[in-house]
Amino acid sequence: MVVKVYGPIYGSPKRVLVCLFEKEIEFETLDIDLFKGEHKQPDFLKLQPFGEVPVVQDGDYTLYESRAIIRYYAEKYKNQGTDLLGKTIEERGLVEQWLEVEAHNFHPAIYNLVINVLFAPLQGTPSNQKVIEESDEKLKKVLDIYEEKLSKTKYLAGDFFSLADLSHLPFGHYLVNQTGRGNLVRERKHVSEWWDDISNRPSWKKVLEQYKYPV
Repeated sequence: MVVKVYGPIYGSPKRVLVCLFEKEIEFETLDIDLFKGEHKQPDFLKLQPFGEVPVVQDGDYTLYESRAIIRYYAEKYKNQGTDLLGKTIEERGLVEQWLEVEAHNFHPAIYNLVINVLFAPLQGTPSNQKVIEESDEKLKKVLDIYEEKLSKTKYLAGDFFSLADLSHLPFGHYLVNQTGRGNLVRERKHVSEWWDDISNRPSWKKVLEQYKYPV
């Protein structure tokens, strides 16, 4: 049964898509137009009661929340494609640790920037300058910590590419290429080298080529 992924053009679903490419899992995509409110329609809410993307359907199995999805496929197909979890329980612990760091420290700050810098003008709503300034400061502190870590290992969880690195790709792309804040990465030598490494993976290039961002 082919995996179905809803909402492929948006940031968080791309986290799922790049994982599926890395794991060599066959999938198809279904478009959901957030600007038209299709994610709030009754049929979609039956799949995802919070009205958000991504959602995956794998036969009779439905799963949402992008990081839960990538953990699921990395485990289910552990011996297929790229090993994204590490080879020991200690490596797995570090992968999980940095996934949590991405979710709770990196993502909220860049998400707020994306909403206020990119999407607010599109929707005709005012940007919150205070939130922008606070998010900039939070990102600087987070990336300083990344710089220190990446001065010691090639990737966040060690010297192997993992879910922890992969999870940064969709909103890292916004940070580097679309919010006018690429300097936050480029001013940090090891973060910049790490970003160039992970963003040039064939899996991520496929995602960008096949599923363009909405902005």
